[in-house]
Amino acid sequence: MTAAVTSTRQPSSERAVRWSALPPASSHGVTDTMRERVAALAPEAAPVLERAVVACDLDRTLVYSAAALGLPGADHEAPPLVVAEVYQGAPLSYWTRDAQRMLAALAQRAVLVPTTTRTRAQYARIRLFDAPPRYAITTNGAHLLVDGEPCPRWADRVAGVLADALPLADVLAHLAQWEGEPWLRSLRSADDAFAYLVVERAALPDGWVAELDAWCGARGWVVSVQGRKVYAVPAGLTKSAAVAEVVARTGADGVLAAGDSLLDAGLLADATRAVRPAHGELHDVGWTARHLRVTDRAGVLGGQEIVERLLADVLRADA
Repeated sequence: MTAAVTSTRQPSSERAVRWSALPPASSHGVTDTMRERVAALAPEAAPVLERAVVACDLDRTLVYSAAALGLPGADHEAPPLVVAEVYQGAPLSYWTRDAQRMLAALAQRAVLVPTTTRTRAQYARIRLFDAPPRYAITTNGAHLLVDGEPCPRWADRVAGVLADALPLADVLAHLAQWEGEPWLRSLRSADDAFAYLVVERAALPDGWVAELDAWCGARGWVVSVQGRKVYAVPAGLTKSAAVAEVVARTGADGVLAAGDSLLDAGLLADATRAVRPAHGELHDVGWTARHLRVTDRAGVLGGQEIVERLLADVLRADA
């Protein structure tokens, strides 16, 4: 639940003082321009969190494929980009250099938790910093990684959740009926927790996603379409539950969350304060909440704005 706390916005000159909480060695190349952007986003009324967990989705929230960059304007006006992922020897995902620097600054003041639907192997390709964050959540909550290793205690809890759902084998069998269709590239299992298909979005039959959603919904599973992937996930397998476990372990007093897909809706709804980009599934359906902010920009610049807004929230506690 989100508690409403009324506060008075400080002048920008006072808000900028929050950066003094970060020693120069931890500034990670943050420039005066970045600081001004962050100061301008300081929330007017929000709970002040002394120790926050920042749960942030990855794909199309923090990092972007070349096709999803969505850069406006002329090529020479594009922001400097940093490769966040390499796959089969080639760059696959990117984010802006400013976003990387500001996220590093944020990680100095909060418990940063990458929170993704990616499998463990897919998450391992992501390089946010030289050293990965201590906690990470993969496979939509199926794995809680601590210092890069899955937590056995959390795995036992997830096993109980999966045992109460329609077996994955049954869902895969249902999805297999479309193998051989020209629009279906592949059908895969994600860490034995859920299923997903890689599809040609433009060639999907009319009504197919709605039909699959109805079939899965009647059996306790949910469907999400993200880019070229269609996910079928047990309803009880959530990012939000795994984030709550991190909160309990760290003694955090609240959660800041960011995400773009329907699988992120619960995470954003349960957060103390949340932000989503002006693109993606949640944007397409107009998903909103009282404690939610939507970026002004879309694409990779929207991802940078997400980091700016999260950092503004974290530094507000130093005011």
